[in-house]
Amino acid sequence: MKNTALITGAASGIGKEFAKIHAGKGGDIVAVDLNTEGLQSVKTELEEQYGVEVYTITKNLADINAPKEIYDELKSNDIEINYLINNAGFGGVGKFHQRAWEQDLAMIQVDVIALTALTKFFLPDFVGRNEGKVLNVSSTVSLIPGPGQAVYFASKAFVTSLTRSIYGELNDSNVTITALLPGATQTGFGDHSGMNKTAIYKKPANAADVAKDGYEAMMKGELEVISGVSGMQKLEFKLVPLVPKKKLINRMRKGQETK
Repeated sequence: MKNTALITGAASGIGKEFAKIHAGKGGDIVAVDLNTEGLQSVKTELEEQYGVEVYTITKNLADINAPKEIYDELKSNDIEINYLINNAGFGGVGKFHQRAWEQDLAMIQVDVIALTALTKFFLPDFVGRNEGKVLNVSSTVSLIPGPGQAVYFASKAFVTSLTRSIYGELNDSNVTITALLPGATQTGFGDHSGMNKTAIYKKPANAADVAKDGYEAMMKGELEVISGVSGMQKLEFKLVPLVPKKKLINRMRKGQETK
């Protein structure tokens, strides 16, 4: 395989759009997802349309051993990764004290632990070769408090902070790491998490457009990019540090109320 991108959550949504973009540029793909049928569909579509090689791995990233198993499988098959796109993730609506611990633990495992572990395993290889790029899919919610989705918002805050910090550590190498911060996006994510019933999800962005913004930012080695929100919303995010915290929390609580 050549010019290979490892993409988690590649069977649908933004992950599938990342795969299409990379394949369209002639790059091979390691597609990781829990959905075996969806992975096979992506493999068939991209190999037939673009003539690239797609290697699929069915894994549940809620399993703490999954990231190491992915890394070891690729190493044993001599598959070198050039781009790591940590896209997989999920959320859930509900008050922190009312949600089941098992739901939030799985969310932390996928959104935080798996992303961190995959970056931990592959980044030393990138630095050793002095080439490679990482794209972490975070969210605009990483910039604000999230009553009604406390763990999800916190997990994305972790991803943004982690990415920014690692970016600073890579200043003397050709390796780059980028955070994609999308707003609400048209994928199955909203339906599965229940976020599609909240006010902040009323005008979701197109997944292909969001993936394009993230992929291009990664290729340019940018620190981060906000996508899928209006110019006014981007300005509001920049002004977040100036808004009184309690006022911002109350505003977000109202925006998270289900319809």
